[in-house]
This record gives sequence, C-alpha cells and structure tokens, in this order.
Amino acid sequence: MTDLPTGVEAAPGAAPTAGTKGFDLAALLAERGAERYELHARHLNHQLPRMLHTIGFDKTYERAEGAYFWDADGNDYLDMLAGFGVMGLGRHHPVVRKALHDVLDASLADLTRFDCQPLPGLLAERLLAHTPHLHRVFFSNSGTEAVETALKFARYATGRPRVLYCVHAFHGLTCGSLSVNGESGFRDGFAPLLPDTAVPLGDLAAVERELARGDVAALVVEPIQGKGVHAAPPGFLRAAQELLHRHKALLIVDEVQTGLGRTGDFYAYQHEEGVEPDLVCVAKALSGGYVPVGATVGKDWIFKKVYSSMDRVLVHSASFGSNAQAMAAGLAVLSVIEDEGLVARARATGELLRSRLGALVDRYEFLHEVRGRGLMTGIEFGRPDSLRLRSRWSVLQAARKGLFAQMVVVPLLQKHRILTQVSGDHLEVIKLIPPLTIGEREVDRFVTAFTAVMDEAHAGGGLMWDFGKTLVKQAVANR
Repeated sequence: MTDLPTGVEAAPGAAPTAGTKGFDLAALLAERGAERYELHARHLNHQLPRMLHTIGFDKTYERAEGAYFWDADGNDYLDMLAGFGVMGLGRHHPVVRKALHDVLDASLADLTRFDCQPLPGLLAERLLAHTPHLHRVFFSNSGTEAVETALKFARYATGRPRVLYCVHAFHGLTCGSLSVNGESGFRDGFAPLLPDTAVPLGDLAAVERELARGDVAALVVEPIQGKGVHAAPPGFLRAAQELLHRHKALLIVDEVQTGLGRTGDFYAYQHEEGVEPDLVCVAKALSGGYVPVGATVGKDWIFKKVYSSMDRVLVHSASFGSNAQAMAAGLAVLSVIEDEGLVARARATGELLRSRLGALVDRYEFLHEVRGRGLMTGIEFGRPDSLRLRSRWSVLQAARKGLFAQMVVVPLLQKHRILTQVSGDHLEVIKLIPPLTIGEREVDRFVTAFTAVMDEAHAGGGLMWDFGKTLVKQAVANR
C-alpha cells in the first residue's frame, strides 16, 4: 500500500497505510507499564506514589473483574472500595462493556451541538422514572460538576446568593463545590470562595437561624456523609425541606456516592418518607466505571427559569455532557441495577455485613461502633479500656489522629488482600463501599480477615504495631 494523496482520508476502520506508525496500546503497556510509579512521580501528583510506597499500597494490579483485582502472580484482591463508589457494578460488567462496544460501532453523529440525539433523552427518562416528583436532567461529566450545576440553578432560581452546607460535608473540589465543603483541609489556601455557611448535620435550629436572614438559596446535604459515614438524623431531611420551602429556599440532595442503590434504596433520601428534594446530584456509579458522567435532576420550574428564553439556551452547558458513550453507559447501568435487583441485594448484603461486624463490638476494645445503611458501612475505632492497650492508643493519637485506622487498613491489604480506605483525614473510621454485586462469600472473606487483624491489634505485638511505629515517626516528621 502507498500513502494517500494529500487531502484524501482513509475510510473509517481502514488499516494504517504504509508510512504511518499507527498506535498499539498493548505494545505500549508492555513496553512502559512497569514505569507506572515513576511516571506518576515525574509527571503527575508526586505525593501519590510517595504515599502509596509509605503505606505499602504500591501494588501492581494487572487485571480486574467484578469485585476483584489480580496481580502479576495471579493473587486475587477483594475490592471493598469500588473506586470511591464509581464501580457500583464492579469492574468490567459485560452488559456495560457490550453497550460501549455497540455505541462505538454505531458511529453516531455525536456532539454536533446543534441537534438532539436520542440517548440523552432516553437516559433522562430512565433516571426520572426513579424520581417521579422531578422532571428534567442536566448531564455533565462528574459529581463536582453535578453539584456546581445545582448551586448555579438554585442561586438563579431563587435570586439569592448563599447556600447552606453541613459540617464535614464533601461535595467536590472545584471552586463552587469547594465552597460547600465542610473540611478545612480541602479549603485551605483556595480562598476567596463563595458566600456559603456551614451548619451541623441535623441541627434544624441552625438551619432556621440562617434562613431568617433572607439570603439563603438552598441547603445542600448528603443523606449519609461519606466522611465518617454519618447519616442525617431521622426526620431531619423532611423537617429541613419544610423549613426551606417556607422561606422560599431549595433542598439540594447530593447522591453522588449514596445514589443508585448504594444504601438499599435507589436514592438514600428515599429512606425517609415525604422527602422530595428540589435538585438531586448523581454521578460515580452511573458511569459503569468507564465513561465519566454526572447528572443534576431537578424540578421543571427551576430548569424553565434558568433556560427562560432562546437567548439563554446555552447559559449552562458542558462540552462533553450528554456524549453518546456516557449516555450508553448510564442506560446500561440502570438496566443492570433493575435486572439484577441490585437495590434489594445491597440492602440485604449490607445488613448481613453489619450484623456480622456488629457482633464483634463487645469482643474487641478498639472497636467502638459499626454503622451505615445498605452497602455503605463505617467501622469506628476508639480508646480501649485496658491500661496496656490504652497506652498504645494514646501514643498513636498524640502523633496523629487516624493512625490506628490506617494500621488496620494496611494489614487488610498486605496480609489478606482486601482493599479498604480510612474514611477521612484525622478519623478513626474505615469506610466500606464495595460493588453492589458482592454477596455472602465476600462478606465471609472480609469478616474473617477483619477478625484476624483485630486479634493481632489486641495482642499488642507483631508486624501491625511495628508498622504503627513507622506511621508515628512519619507523622512526627511531617509536623
């Protein structure tokens, strides 16, 4: 074959012509894959590989499927983190894979910007079927964008500048979402932010006090906070909703992590009767783990006020929002959730997991509480009663709060090949948010491993406490 004349393009799907190099992904990974940590250190966030090396999380995973990873030696690792909730269906679900192959093979005229493709409308229709009191959807590319959209829409619809949020909230890290982030560690150094105000989760008096000032557009709240896995107190969401509406303000519910079945209801707010948010934010699991997608679901009057005329048709948009691959992934995800009964499965498996773990609270002094809903579980550690263990706990706390939880997370991975996370900086809480597809086998594996780690912790010696000394030295050195 010879090179094509200038200005002449090969037919879609044609093989590269002579003189072109082409692109071979498998060859590139085979040649350079072993450099993964060096490449990150050199070109990306240099603290990430440093942190992973320090805690022994610098693994080399070769492949993944469902709730498991495998390393180069064929060892399996149980994923109880699900990519911070992105992998709600586990990795590489065959229905989502097929949908993406199909949409690529269809060669759709995607993102022309001046037409109306069917997939966004179809996905919106499927989402709205789960939220019958809401009417319209805006598609973006991530959870923080979904929150940004809700903030903008609430401010415009109400004509007010201020949004209330909860202490310890997490709604994203772009500047608008950061303004409603309840942790100073994320906010420090990025001021000035938007004029927003924190209230304690569940504090209706604080909400009412702020509403009385007359400048509040909305309250944004996670039904269960990701940081620490703290649920809103029973009745809070409905009472807050009534207060907000009385003052002509809106309720925004952030379901980016809790939505799509995670908590044993399709949305976590549905656990409380009578709650009908004005705007709901979703993302993460809607992607199927493949194509970033976010969605802001809202009431008809809010959308019509924002898009009030043809002059305002693009007043809020996203260049890659509603792209065909993301919409196909979202449609496939909703189909799998419904076909495989994953909402009910998450509820049942989560109850089994927490009952098994809860039975250990009286057995171990370090273990203080197991809480959560569905497949969103928090395991909290606290000060033991016995003098011997209490002295060890005090040394860790003096160096840095959260080190004991990290001491549990590390042997879960190193000894038992189970991936978990500490639920937030300076917290003695482990958060479990596994794929919704796990079952009794995975519960057994986790509880067995966790019991072994707790036995070692209470024995007061061994590699776990040696690692604790390393963490203490690192924490002191970083002061």
